[in-house]
Amino acid sequence: MMLKIKKNDTVQVIKGKDKGKKGRVLAVYAGENRVLVEGLNTVKKHKRQTRQEEKGGILTIEKPIQMANIALVCKHCQKAVRVGFTVLSDGTKTRTCKSCKEAI
Repeated sequence: MMLKIKKNDTVQVIKGKDKGKKGRVLAVYAGENRVLVEGLNTVKKHKRQTRQEEKGGILTIEKPIQMANIALVCKHCQKAVRVGFTVLSDGTKTRTCKSCKEAI
C-alpha cells in the first residue's frame, strides 16, 4: 500500500489548534494513521531528573497528528491539495496533485 504522505513532505494543518501552519514531516506512523510534523502540535511534558547529568523540568515536545487533519502542500502550486495516484506506462505508481495534475 502506498501512503499519500511520506517523510520529508511539506504539509499544512487543516484542522485543530495549529490550523493553517506548515511543517516538514519527520515520521509517519502508518499503523496508527498519524504523522509527526516538525514544530507543530507541541505539548509541554514534565520530566523528572533521573541522573546528575540529565536535568529535569518542563520540556516542549512534538506529538503526532492524525493524517485526516493535514494536507500535502504541492511543490508546483504551493497550496494544500488532495493527492491522487497515477500508474505510469512502465508500471510504477506516482503521487499526483489533484489540482494541477503534476507529479509530486
